[in-house]
Order: sequence, then structure tokens, then C-alpha cells
Amino acid sequence: MLCRKSEEQQLTDQMDVVTSKAAKQEADNKESFIAFARVFSGVVRRGQKIFVLGPKYDPAESLHKLSPQCSATDDLPSVPHMSCCTLENLYLLMGRELEELEEVPAGNVLGIGGLQDFVLKSATLSTSPACPPFTPLNFEATPIVRVAVEPKHPSDMPQLVRGMKLLNQADPCVQVLIQETGEHVLVTAGEVHLQRCLDDLKERFAKIEISVSAPIIPFRETITRPPKVDMVNEEIGKQQKVAVIHQTKEDQNKIPEGIQVDSDGLVTISTPNKQATLSVRALPLPEEVTRLLEENSDLIRTMEQLSTSLNEDKNAHEINQKTMDKIKEFKQKLEQNLQGRKWRNAVDHIWSFGPRKCGPNILLHKFEGYKNSVWQCLENTEKEVSKYGDFDNSIVSGFQLATLSGPMCEEPLMGVCFTVEKWEMNKVGETLLTKSRDSGECGAVEHQESEDTVSPTSNCTVDTCSENEHEQSSQSVPKSLEKNSKNKGEVLLTDCYGPFSGQLIATMKEACRYALQAKPQRLMAAMYTCEIMATAEVLGRVYAVLSKREGRVLQEEMKEGTDVFIIKAVLPVAESFGFADEIRKRTSGLASPQLVFSHWEIISSDPFWVPTTEEEYLHFGEKADSENQARKYMNAVRKRKGLYVEEKIVEHAEKQRTLSRNK
Repeated sequence: MLCRKSEEQQLTDQMDVVTSKAAKQEADNKESFIAFARVFSGVVRRGQKIFVLGPKYDPAESLHKLSPQCSATDDLPSVPHMSCCTLENLYLLMGRELEELEEVPAGNVLGIGGLQDFVLKSATLSTSPACPPFTPLNFEATPIVRVAVEPKHPSDMPQLVRGMKLLNQADPCVQVLIQETGEHVLVTAGEVHLQRCLDDLKERFAKIEISVSAPIIPFRETITRPPKVDMVNEEIGKQQKVAVIHQTKEDQNKIPEGIQVDSDGLVTISTPNKQATLSVRALPLPEEVTRLLEENSDLIRTMEQLSTSLNEDKNAHEINQKTMDKIKEFKQKLEQNLQGRKWRNAVDHIWSFGPRKCGPNILLHKFEGYKNSVWQCLENTEKEVSKYGDFDNSIVSGFQLATLSGPMCEEPLMGVCFTVEKWEMNKVGETLLTKSRDSGECGAVEHQESEDTVSPTSNCTVDTCSENEHEQSSQSVPKSLEKNSKNKGEVLLTDCYGPFSGQLIATMKEACRYALQAKPQRLMAAMYTCEIMATAEVLGRVYAVLSKREGRVLQEEMKEGTDVFIIKAVLPVAESFGFADEIRKRTSGLASPQLVFSHWEIISSDPFWVPTTEEEYLHFGEKADSENQARKYMNAVRKRKGLYVEEKIVEHAEKQRTLSRNK
């Protein structure tokens, strides 16, 4: 967006700038970026100094620091998402040719040179800081396929980093990430887009040899209701129910001691120091609620920011009426979709969303003595003080960690509701809560003095913290602390296991994972919407390729006046690699597919299923691993992440060798 003020009148120029292809300049024969732009009002002139406003620029916030009459030539303070630049060159786009211009009036499309250091993907150019920016570009194709990239020679790493920055500017649909492990990752829309990005990275931007990992396909983990039919589509009878109960008991025997799991899936677990006990249950969310949470992730993130500002006593901006109406409407939709006896008053007890506090999973609290929820931003009230108030963030952090990586293959959770039905504290635990709330600087000094006089116990384990050692450590406490020797000894016992908040985080995470494993677990696969145009002669071959790759046809219609059929289907992203080439080969080029990421879909098969009836043994065999698509995906992800896989490498050792006589 371009805005300019002339001497006679003030004009507002608005221009939506999108960085596009790299063009070759005839002068120095080097590649540089030319921004593709449109003038909405005013006149753009060469050499003009102007403001560059990013998509996240907030004029209301910047006008507290700047004057609306200021210009880009003034000495201005630093403002987030705003910078100043000079328009070096203006071009008229004539096909492959570029003609330099001195000025461009409103209503025209032009190219602007010299913005590569100021614009990442899109921006708004203006001569006034009061100008609101355009929203970022929205693409129908969502990046879903990712690969890890590294140079073949480690010394070329700076060139790779520079090349990936240029690729990120040149392609508005690609995403460039650096993971916690230090890997450089490219996220693309599909197989063809991935190959194009890798070719540009090697030949144009980085100009080095690179090594590319196998495509990383994302999955999600969820739970479902107990199935009513078995794998051969027969109703589950008493015999199978008994077999399932025995299998459940065998699974529960694998659970460590100290963790209780009842028949309804309620998991009860205590902290390592036995000062707190949590009871957590996992429930599957309705599909409408999961979809609603995904669509309103930005609104949930805004709610979290508002709640955080209220709790930290910051001067939060007043919530405008439009945002308040959106939050109220979102709450009403949740109440409409969460109907039934088990969801009664569930919306008012929502504690947090996850992962990253804006995901499609919900944490509920149903224990007495706690009333805080995510809706306190609507009431504009601060967090209520309760006996759990100092450590409730630990429970939320454990929930966030549990939803970020599930137990099946460490993939994020989706569509799961965790309910904390009990949070009990014994007397020592309540003492810890009270001391953490009431103690000030004197308490910190007293604790430091006691650490100087008491022998360190940070290395002792559960077995070594015996009564004799407790008496020995209490004898070394000075006389000034003899009155609180009993409480101090109990606090020292907790030092063996680390801070109490950390114990709650780990306990909540384990409780969520065991509660998830107590329910029927399923994998969710990313799905493409596939649209194929084919003639009647090759229609059968198209169906054969789709069924081979776990695809499912949704609709088929014939285009009027032609013999071309339009087929709409869904295809898993994991099965899409090589799909376009195969379908062209099988149909001799008479069918052309188009793939766009659509949604997440539950894989119906149970990855942990084993045959229990005679019919299932006859149909699937004793192993029953040939038809289980979910187990294949789960094992592939676990192998990639270096996790344990239940596979027998050598099952029959005597059949792995060739026995022959030496002649």
C-alpha cells in the first residue's frame, strides 16, 4: 500500500505488495527481487522515501509513539512491524521485459526494486503511519509435507541458510523452519511443489549440493468410543467382550505400581513425594467441537493473551466489542455442540486448550475449590485465589506437554478432552502450598540458612530417605529452627524429588498419557481432496489406482457435451507420493489429478488390534499385521523418531540359514 502527501493536498496511496519472482537486471546481470504491486491512490515516484508496514502492524499502538503528520524522512523511534525504505526503481511489467519508470499513477500495476531487505512475503507501503495494513495473503493450498535439508559439505551451511531465506521470499506458499534439534525444514504443499522448491534451492538460491531427508508426514493421535462391530463387520458378542476384558487386564498389568486405572478409564496417580493425588479421565470430543476449535484457533490465542494480561496485572488494552461478540458466539457454539449428560456444564469448567494453549484439545476441572476458567476475559476479572492457585499452572503445563506428544508415536493429540476429577493434597502438601503463597524474603533467607547447616539430600533416592536419615538431618538443624524442625524435615524429604511444581507437571503428563491408553486409540491421517479429470476409457484404471493407495471416491459426474468425467475423491497424504506419475502412466496421460489438503481423518483400524475370534483368525491370520494400515503408519513414525517398535527381526533362527553339505 502506498500513501503520499503532496504540497497541495494529502493523498493516501495504498498498495498491496507481494514479493514474486527474481528478475534479471540488464545492468549488472545479477538476480534481484522485484516486488509486484498495485497503486490504490496517489502517485508513486522514484526515489520516494516511504513506510513499510508488515501484516501484523497495529497503527493504534504506533500512534502512541509517532505523530500522524510525521513522514518517513523524519528521525523516528523503533516501532514493531514498521520500517522505512527508499523506492529505488519502478518498472513497467511488459511480459519478460522491464521498462523503468519515473512515476506511476493510481490504478496501475508495477514492479518495485530494492525491497528485498524490507518485505518478507507481503507488506503495505504508505507515506502515513496511520494507514492500516492489508491482511497477509491467504492460499487454498496449505503446506503439509515437510523435509529436513542439510548441505553435503558442512562448510556450505551459511549459503544454505541464505538460500532458504531467499526461497522463503520468492515462494509465498513455502514455510522455512528451524526445529529444536537444529534441523532446517522446508514445509511445502505437495510432492510437485516440494520438488520445485528443492530445484530452486540447489540451482538458483543456495547453488550448493544438498542432502534431503525422506518426506515427513504429520499424523495426529486421538481416542474413540468402544467399537460395536469387529474387524469382520460382525457384532461384538459376549465371547469377544470377555477376550477384550482379558486383553485390557493384560495391558493394565503393564502399568507401573502406584497407578490405579478403573474400568471406566479413570486414572489415579500420586506425585513422587506422595503429597498430591490426581484423578484424570480422557473422553473423545465430538467432531463438530474439534472442527470448531480448529477454525477458531486465532480467537483462542487472543483469549489466552487477554487472560494472561489480567492475571499479571498489566495494562491490557480494552477489548473491543467485536472481539467480545466473537468470544460470546464461540462459547454459545461450544454449548450447543457439547450436549448430553456427560457434558453438563462442561463449557464453564474449561481450564485450558492444548497444545500451545490454542489447539483442538480441552482440559476440564471438576474438583471442588477451583472456579477459574478460560472465560474470565469475558467477565474482565482477575484470577480467583484458592488453595490450588499457586500450582494450577503446573497442571496446565503437564496437559500441554501431554497433548504435544501422544503415547502412540509422539505425535500431537486432536479431539481429546481431559477431565481432572480429583486433586487432593495431604497436610504436608497443603503446607507447601501455604508456604509458597505466604513466604517472602525472610522465608528465602531462612531456607538458605537451613541449607548451609543441613547436610545436602539432593542425591538421596526413595529408598535412602529413611527415618534414621530424617532424624540425623533434623539433629543438625540449629536451635533457632527447632520449633519448625518437623515441617523442615518434611520439606527436605521433597527435595529428593525436585521442586513440587515440577513433580506436578510430570505427574499430570503421565496421568494424561495413561488415561489416553485406557481408551481405544486411533491415528488421524492428513487427507488430500483429489479432483481427477479422465475420459470414459480409462475410468476403471483411475479407480484401481485410487483403491491401491487407500483412496475413497466421493463423487463422479460427467461434464456436459464431452466424454470427460470429473472424479472427486480423498487420498491420504502418506500415500500421495508418486500418485500423479502412476495415474498418468496407467492412463497414458488421459487423466490429470489435482491435490489440495483438506482435513484430518481417523483411520478406522486399531493399531494395537489382535485377533480374538475364530473368524478373525481365519480372515487375518495369527499375526494380523498385513491389513493393518494404522500399525504400518505408527511403526514407520516410531522408527523415524528412534522409538521402540514391537517387531521380531529374527522370528525363527533355524530358518534364516541355508544348510548344505560340503562336497
